[in-house]
Amino acid sequence: MLSELLEAIVLGVVQGLTEFLPVSSSGHLELAKVIMGDDSLSEQSMLMTVSLHAATALSTIFVFWKDIKSIFFGVFKKEGVEQRNYVLKIILSMIPAVCIGLFFEEFIESLFSRNVLLVGLMLFVTGAILFVADKTKRTDRKVSFKDALLIGIAQAIAILPGISRSGATISTSVILGIDREASARFSFLMVIPLIFGKMAKDLLDGSYTLVESNGIPLICGFIAAFITGILACKLMIGIVKKSKLEYFSFYCFIVGTIAIAYHFFF
Repeated sequence: MLSELLEAIVLGVVQGLTEFLPVSSSGHLELAKVIMGDDSLSEQSMLMTVSLHAATALSTIFVFWKDIKSIFFGVFKKEGVEQRNYVLKIILSMIPAVCIGLFFEEFIESLFSRNVLLVGLMLFVTGAILFVADKTKRTDRKVSFKDALLIGIAQAIAILPGISRSGATISTSVILGIDREASARFSFLMVIPLIFGKMAKDLLDGSYTLVESNGIPLICGFIAAFITGILACKLMIGIVKKSKLEYFSFYCFIVGTIAIAYHFFF
């Protein structure tokens, strides 16, 4: 039991940090499972992954609570055109990922099976995108409807383990010429309905069942992911504003190289 608790906490910390830092949470979770020899049943392993993602979604709500409250109540005001448009842009950004999730769900889940080589290769893709974004000229443009769709496509591609969702969406926003702080804000807010929507679908389908043996580790992992997620989210906002994405691109190249080497030599 103690080893399960420690493993859950480690996975929670990894998820909390890598969900917001542009280094691929899904990729790092897969690598962490391989390194720690996670022999959980597929259903239990995926349940832990979904639980950790829910924790980071809640940490996003915690950090952006004022923005979310402003948007939510602004939608119902007569003068709340900007808030209504923002909600519509988030909905538009969700469409590509929803389509991929609905029509390719089984194929996607098959990729999350200790595929270290795929993770390594996709980390190189993440690193390249971050490097290009870091060199992009600063602007103060806001997210348009066209931008929202393109960012949504980047989010759909980031379903692949090893491609950072935050890295892909923020980098795409910056490359499109959107203000860096606005890019981070949109990137973090757009994923919240997707995560909870996916959880609701799986619960209604009966995809996951909480058994007594994994209940406590799930809770510990959830708490660890929530706390580290809050810290990482605030840190990432500052990093994007200060144009420090280049350092994370180098990190992705290094970890990607290690993952590829691990695949061929271990």
